[in-house]
Amino acid sequence: MRKIQTAATLILALLAACSTTPPTPAPLVCPPCPTCAACPAVVPPPPVVTPTPFARTLTAAAWSDLPGWTEDDVGAAWAPFLQSCRGVASKPNGPGWKRVCDLARSADGKPGFQPRRFFEQHLKPYAVSNGDGANGLVTGYYEPLLRGSRNRVKGYEQPVRGVPDDLLTVDLSAVFPELKDKRVRGRLEGNKVVPYWSRAEISARGDKVPGKILLYVDDAVELFFLQVQGSGRVQLADGGMVRLNYADQNGHPYQSIGKTLVERGELKLEEASMQGIQAWARANPARLEGLLNANPSYVFFREVPNSNDGPIGALGVPLTAERSIAIDPRSIALGSPVFLATTRPNTTQPMNRLVMAQDTGGAIKGAVRADFFWGFGKEAGEQAGRMKQSGRMWVLLPAELAPK
Repeated sequence: MRKIQTAATLILALLAACSTTPPTPAPLVCPPCPTCAACPAVVPPPPVVTPTPFARTLTAAAWSDLPGWTEDDVGAAWAPFLQSCRGVASKPNGPGWKRVCDLARSADGKPGFQPRRFFEQHLKPYAVSNGDGANGLVTGYYEPLLRGSRNRVKGYEQPVRGVPDDLLTVDLSAVFPELKDKRVRGRLEGNKVVPYWSRAEISARGDKVPGKILLYVDDAVELFFLQVQGSGRVQLADGGMVRLNYADQNGHPYQSIGKTLVERGELKLEEASMQGIQAWARANPARLEGLLNANPSYVFFREVPNSNDGPIGALGVPLTAERSIAIDPRSIALGSPVFLATTRPNTTQPMNRLVMAQDTGGAIKGAVRADFFWGFGKEAGEQAGRMKQSGRMWVLLPAELAPK
């Protein structure tokens, strides 16, 4: 501070020595300030909406392009659509659906309301395509019924496992943002993360796999298909009913045992349905474990409350029989309405209808790829097991999520 004061004194002294007495300055007159125009109203910024990242697989279409759109009972898809609105709210594309979902909730139940007109007014169809064309594969799945027991007793010896205590899930996007939604399952071995046990290794380790066994069921091949379906119900010997839902997976890729049997010459391609595999298993009980282990993937379950609703899908809402599908979320966003044009199992009879993308599956890979949910029980299983059809798909989107 002292140095600053000294410098200031010196500068004033120099100025005084070099100047004469200045004339008295004229008073400064400022011009009047201009009148301000009215300030514009403050408009809040619009909500941040992430456009759909799937533009490379989507092409704008007209409603007339959708075969059977005017004949479908679109009203049967209205309740599942409202369920999707509930589930999509927490998803990255949720802000893009907010306006349309708010309108849907306010219109629901009003006299004269027409779901088809609502969809046509507020959504636009986009044809989904693969790299090799617009046609893809449509399969089916269902909610099976198994027989089981809380305890391991004679006749009930196949374990239904909960998530093991030593299963690790590593979210790679936390370290590598470009790997968003990529998660690796593993376990610790010393100070290293190694792949989790395969199906064959889990089977061989038996009770050494740490974690709760939820139930024991009576049939290994039915348990395998429970894992493929991702959910199911178990009728207990005492009359009780337990409902199971997908909880996690061991991280190994899914391999089709039907394809394995075809490659080995055990079944013809047209025989490689769920029913064909079950028949092979009944005829070859000694070879069944080896066949099942050809698929290294293993699914773990959790118990969920019983209800009259369908099982909970990946969107977090109950599935609706014949109005819900599983999709590849890398190509179609969960929660999206999809118009599906395919045929009924093992026929050429058209099956064109509006469905909701509410689930995912390990075997569902690709843009034009859907797994059609048939519902619960034996009849649904019969339809699902035979379904392997060609199909086309259109996703319906609001303006906020239009491909860029």
